[in-house]
Parts: sequence; structure tokens; C-alpha cells
Amino acid sequence: MLARHDGQTPPQPRVDHRLIADLVTPGARVLDVGCGDGALLQLLGERSDIDGRGVEIERDRVNACVARGLSVIQGDADQDLDAYPDDAFDYAILSLTIQATRNPKKVLANLLRIGRHAIVSFPNFGHWKVRAKLLTTGRMPVTEHLPDTWYDTPNAHLCTIKDFADLCRVVDAKVERAVAFNTSGQQLGTWVRLPLTIHNLLGEKAVFLLSRRQPSRK
Repeated sequence: MLARHDGQTPPQPRVDHRLIADLVTPGARVLDVGCGDGALLQLLGERSDIDGRGVEIERDRVNACVARGLSVIQGDADQDLDAYPDDAFDYAILSLTIQATRNPKKVLANLLRIGRHAIVSFPNFGHWKVRAKLLTTGRMPVTEHLPDTWYDTPNAHLCTIKDFADLCRVVDAKVERAVAFNTSGQQLGTWVRLPLTIHNLLGEKAVFLLSRRQPSRK
């Protein structure tokens, strides 16, 4: 890795961002919903030369993205995705945001409608450390990945990996790939190699690559 002129090395991309970047085809049209400071869009542009767009609810973050040369507009995932046409993008991405939406089912359905693929990452509330803290303290857990107290957290709909897999079935999404991983980015393997229960117990976060199921031919 090249050092910057000020002697500091550039910050490492977030673990889930690296995993998401591995799933995106070079040159793809990408919509990053809840894009934050634009770090994922920038990574995808540098690595895969994507045609990227972003939606972010916080005005100061939108301004920061625009200052970095990114195409980002202010918008709310719960309300504004309805305005996007079907199949407008190759990938619609929601990274560590779905748990903060008011209607995750509607948001996920919109991602699958807008993009030929949807990519979703989220913290796993079923991880063993979360279960242990809830069991031993009797209080909502505060962890590295869930750092806010229950009354300050933006997370309105925390879920486990099993919960999200159930939601995929409800919206008729096909799971093309799903990866559970820990803080260092170590992956737990595919669903085929390990049961879903093990992923749900040991994975601190997860990334799902989804697509719409095609109607069966009679």
C-alpha cells in the first residue's frame, strides 16, 4: 500500500465495504442507499469503475460526498425509493442501514425492484456476545457493533441473520450469496459449508447478495 505524502497511510476500507466491492461487477450502475460519507461509492469507483449514485438523509453528509466529487442527493430510504423506476440500476446497496429504517420490508422490496441485484449488510443481533450480554445483564446489549444505548440508538429494527433470511423469503428474494464475518473480516464460509444456525451464532455482521426470483414457467 502506498503511503500518502503526509507520511500517513490511507484509512482501510470498512470490512463490509470490502466484501460488497467483491460482489459488484466492474462498470455496473450502482445506487448506494444511505451512503453516509460516500466511502463505499468511492471504493467502488476506484476498484470497479462503476457508474455510482448515492442517497443520504443527512444534509452534511450529502455535502461532504458532493465535495468529494460523488453524485449524491438527499433522500429517505423509507419514502423516496418509490420514485425510482424498475431496473434503473444493476445493484441497489444498503450497507449497515436496514436496521435503521422504519419499514425494512418495503425498503428491501424497493431495492429488489430498482436494482437487478440488491446487496444488504447489517449487524447480527443473534451473535453470541449479544446473547451473552442480554442473558447476564438483563439489559439491551451495548457492543462494538451496537454501540448506542437503547434510548439513543437509530436502530429501530435490529434483526438476526435468521430473521433477515426469513424476510428474504417473505419478499420472494433469491439469496445468491450470503457471508457472515467478524470484526477482522474473517468469513465463516458459505451456507452450504456451515448451517445457518452457526452463522447466526458466530457472525458479527452479514452481507447478502440478492436478486428477484423469476416466475416459474408452466
